[in-house]
Amino acid sequence: MGCGLTVAAVREAPARQRAESLNCRTVGGPRSASAIARSLKNRPPLQLAVLLAIVLTGVQVAWAQRTTPPSTSKAAAAGDRKSVIFNWMWYTGMLRGVQEVDAVATLELQATGMIQVQGQPCKLANYRASINYQVSGMRVQYMCALPNGQSRKAIEVVSGAFAWDEDIVGAGLVPGRGTPSPNRAALNERLIRLWSSPQAAPKAAAAGGENTKVAIEDGKPVVTFPIPGVPGAIAKATLNAENQAEYVQTKLGNVVTEFIYEKYDDYNPADDKVYGYFPGHIVEKRNGVTVLDLTISQTDVGNLYVVVPVPDSVRTAR
Repeated sequence: MGCGLTVAAVREAPARQRAESLNCRTVGGPRSASAIARSLKNRPPLQLAVLLAIVLTGVQVAWAQRTTPPSTSKAAAAGDRKSVIFNWMWYTGMLRGVQEVDAVATLELQATGMIQVQGQPCKLANYRASINYQVSGMRVQYMCALPNGQSRKAIEVVSGAFAWDEDIVGAGLVPGRGTPSPNRAALNERLIRLWSSPQAAPKAAAAGGENTKVAIEDGKPVVTFPIPGVPGAIAKATLNAENQAEYVQTKLGNVVTEFIYEKYDDYNPADDKVYGYFPGHIVEKRNGVTVLDLTISQTDVGNLYVVVPVPDSVRTAR
């Protein structure tokens, strides 16, 4: 099974064949055949033979050490959270390499749709989210139009234990360039949105350790886990037949936030497909009211350089 397969073909392939296809490409980008050829063409025949033997031996050992996990439904029914999370990440396209480790560190996405602003629906002209899962950071930039025609523009940021708004990207990092406005009240909301998202939720579930539970509810696997950085916030993810999150409900006190995910596919540009699956439609509701409705136009699952440093004025604000 080669790397030049369609998304549909990869989805329909048996698990091990699909793994081979996924392992053809690291999230960071492919190494072209011409590049490999250039690196090998000047090697002596004996050196090539030894190199090939080492590579094949390593692959055989790695494959021999792995076992196919049980189906997600069986694992969930048995309380086997590690297998459930493995399948969840695997079928979302997050596990890469022979060792099948989570290799997704960042995400960029662009979308259109609707966002609620001051209690009113605001039609999005553009929406861009830049996420760094390793630092628990996300920057959302959008421009939208209210029903009365007035436009709204915002840059909303969260990083670790800090939330703030910017008038320009990177405001406050360089003296005299932009103004960051601390927004502590938005911290929990933004962290919940981040860690309930399609790629972050399985990461949070894995990080939850013994506090993460799996089960079967209404015939579907569910994963319950704590939201990182938000004490008392508990999320419950329901997985679909493709082992991907179709619904995440997060509760914090009397606030219930719901996330609906559908139409998973590889939304990376046509010349940069990585078999990293992301929902094409996202709906977020808070206490039953829709606050975000996105149609994804493009993702960049390729470990782009995404940084979310906290300005000193935000870090020291009281």
